[in-house]
Amino acid sequence: MRRVSVIAAVCSVAAVSAFAVLATAASGQSALGKTSKLLTPAALTAKAPALFKAKLDTTKGVIVIEVHRDWSPLGADRFYNLVSNGFFDGVRFFRVIPNFMAQFGINGNPAVNAAWDKVDLKDDPGGKQSNTRGTISYGNTGQPNSRGTQVFINYKDNSFLDAQRFTPFGTVVEGMEVTDKLNAEYGSNPQNQQGKIVTEGNKFLIANFPKLDYVKTATVVK
Repeated sequence: MRRVSVIAAVCSVAAVSAFAVLATAASGQSALGKTSKLLTPAALTAKAPALFKAKLDTTKGVIVIEVHRDWSPLGADRFYNLVSNGFFDGVRFFRVIPNFMAQFGINGNPAVNAAWDKVDLKDDPGGKQSNTRGTISYGNTGQPNSRGTQVFINYKDNSFLDAQRFTPFGTVVEGMEVTDKLNAEYGSNPQNQQGKIVTEGNKFLIANFPKLDYVKTATVVK
């Protein structure tokens, strides 16, 4: 009886090990699939639901963003596609300014950044929602139709940004206290080296700003 039990246990362990290998392989293939999609921005054109939530599992905890497509249709669509295809996974909060904002949205893979570098997003008309505390908007270069993939969460009422084409597309509905705790020790220093972040990705940030908080995974909440 003992021998049968041992054989059964060995078979069980082997089965579990095989399953783990298959699960790891499947996970790797899934990640590769997402990266492949991110390298072709023109293919990511899904229309976002009128209202949806995105869950950001960060190194400080969970942040849930509720996105309102009617506030910023083009902005909501892009955010929906970026989240759905894993763009924000591993992305650092590279500019955190207390009493102002927390910015993120440069991918950790330089190849992905290169693919999105020239895919500017046209401006959405503003006026439906102001940049109040907890809202999220895209960054821009100061020029019309220059939004990309970078977004920021407002720490306070920054309504002065409304007239500068910073159009909110969503708001934090859970975890604003998590957002408030994001590491701000580097201030704007990483932002000042944005060129290297784009061309070298997370390798540069980990080497030079190792304590930055980041998004572990971002998912659309069903």
